[in-house]
Amino acid sequence: MNSDDIRCANDLALYNKLKDHRDVKRVNEQIARHEAEGPSGIRRNLLATSVRLTPSMAPDIAKMADECIEKLGVKLPLELYVYSSPQFNAACFKPENDRLYVMFSSSLLEGFTSQELKFVMGHELGHHVYDHHAVPIGYLLQGKQRPDPQLALELFAWSRYAEISADRAGAHCAQDMDAVARALFKLSSGLTSKVVEFSLDDFVAQVDDMATGDQSPGQGAPRSDWFSTHPFSPLRVKALKLFERSELYGGIESKVDLEVGVQSVLSLMEPSYLEAKTDTAEAMRRLLFAGLIAVADAHGGVSSEELEVFAKFFGKYAFSDKLNIPKIKETIGRRASEVVEKASETQAMQVLHDMCMMAQADGGVNPSEKHVLDEVAQLLNVPVSFIDQALIPLEELD
Repeated sequence: MNSDDIRCANDLALYNKLKDHRDVKRVNEQIARHEAEGPSGIRRNLLATSVRLTPSMAPDIAKMADECIEKLGVKLPLELYVYSSPQFNAACFKPENDRLYVMFSSSLLEGFTSQELKFVMGHELGHHVYDHHAVPIGYLLQGKQRPDPQLALELFAWSRYAEISADRAGAHCAQDMDAVARALFKLSSGLTSKVVEFSLDDFVAQVDDMATGDQSPGQGAPRSDWFSTHPFSPLRVKALKLFERSELYGGIESKVDLEVGVQSVLSLMEPSYLEAKTDTAEAMRRLLFAGLIAVADAHGGVSSEELEVFAKFFGKYAFSDKLNIPKIKETIGRRASEVVEKASETQAMQVLHDMCMMAQADGGVNPSEKHVLDEVAQLLNVPVSFIDQALIPLEELD
């Protein structure tokens, strides 16, 4: 079995779609022009700020890397680095000068067992094997020219499925699903000691608690997970348990059943209210309509950039001079109450997240726009900290 066989189907489908998107092509062309001027200095920076792990310094880690390289079919020479940090982290950089670089934090190397490290190593190499850097999500979401809402939502969705593919690559390297689950638990909790006795069943059960009645998802994991490009959460463990039971890992479930199951797990994080015909979706759209107008009008009227974002959600002619903006703003409380009554917490958070896109449409968020967002969050019983998290600049996919 090669690495292509285990790649998540939704990752591949969205990857192929996004690669052909005009905005993705535009950004990749800009990156290519910059790279043509000379190396970006990744290796120079790593040599200056971290320690290269040579085979003589770290023979066990070098052997681990060789095993992952063979399993995943990596063709480029690999250099490993470690840097000082109390945070568990690892990253695989886009190749430079036909060489690949993987970096680990010192706390991760010291706190993880060999099998757990092999999962992390395989995960990072998986991003390279599946060419995930060909969709430069960080540049697209942080650039001066903001992506339209539909592209942004697809980028978030793709990134989550890209993590599923990378997780499968890591599990394929480790061949120890208990170690994989422990690694994700450590990454999610920050714990490595015996203060807490890890229970896989209890950890996975968090997903069931999220989905109970589809009314209060997200109670067992950090709220920021829902709109992160690569959340560490029980959702990933449950997706990996499905992978373990599939024929791809030596189980009995078909690949079709696997992908259907993963789609079901990740659907907790995937918005669909813009197209859905349900009462819940209608309530969400009504609040979004009023909320976007309130955010856009909060600072000097509706700008051309904000008007463009509004049109992406509701159509070119949805906004006009005939709209009674003060009256629409007065309906926000009632519309928010309808969302609280009919929608789940996750769905309410999705509406807030989309409002944040409007606030950032003209390049920044001013205090009056932030005030509107905070008020809507309070009406929806969502912590204001979620707004702060949604407005944090996104990091490049690692």
